[in-house]
Amino acid sequence: MIFKKSVIETMQKRQSIRTYETQKITTDHLKEINDYFNEENNLIGPFGKKGQIELVEVTNNVTDKGIKLGTYGFIKNPSAYIIGITENNQYSLVDFAYTFQKLILFLTELGIGTCWMGGTFNRNSFEKEIQLDERRFIPCITPIGYPKQKQRVFDKAVRLVVKADNKKSWDKLFYDANFERTLTKENAGLLEVPIDMVRLGPSASNKQPWRLVVSDDRKVCHFHIEHTPNYSTKLGYDMQLLDIGIAMCQFDLACQELNIKGNWTVEEPKINLLNEQTEYIVSWHLKS
Repeated sequence: MIFKKSVIETMQKRQSIRTYETQKITTDHLKEINDYFNEENNLIGPFGKKGQIELVEVTNNVTDKGIKLGTYGFIKNPSAYIIGITENNQYSLVDFAYTFQKLILFLTELGIGTCWMGGTFNRNSFEKEIQLDERRFIPCITPIGYPKQKQRVFDKAVRLVVKADNKKSWDKLFYDANFERTLTKENAGLLEVPIDMVRLGPSASNKQPWRLVVSDDRKVCHFHIEHTPNYSTKLGYDMQLLDIGIAMCQFDLACQELNIKGNWTVEEPKINLLNEQTEYIVSWHLKS
């Protein structure tokens, strides 16, 4: 494990940070971040797809190349940006989000603030800064820096608008054997904490589109997405696939900390879907 502290506790306390201190990221922290990037396994998700991550330091949102990176006023005083790059297909996006969330949690443990950004930044400005393969694109970025102790009124307003502090209850997200019966914490068995970490994970506009179905014997957990109609269509990719990758990361890392061993497979369960917006993605199997 790359984490020195409880990753479950890190998941519980992590918040999106939009306003940062003017202090630059320390040399020691930059070394730890670059060491993380250089470990190839940190960039490969459960489906074996490898994403690309670039760190770009900025001063007043301007890079060393003189390129001004645009975030439409959402971010103040970032020390740098981490730019995510991957191919625009289902499992590449899911894998990328898994690895990016793992990075986000690593940075949180270091005391570095982050903010998932998928739609509220100027992609053109970021594309000018990096070498982008024609088969790849930038699905998201995160600013990084040390969180300002007193967040702006704007930051609080954003959290209020997206209902960032209001997470859906179990009966809206998790199901027992099929979509006709909801799952309770008391009946989740070994998987209670990993499933709750899914509930606490970040998602685009806090839509929380993950829908989990746990088998009767509590040995299999099927991950589905309930798509929000027309969400992110103007961006040219399905942003909510990133949310599933985040959910898988939260679940998997919690299982690892609790020494619950399992593996990922694509094996669609023979159950009726919740509705026409619901799509099966992947299953997690408990190892005997």
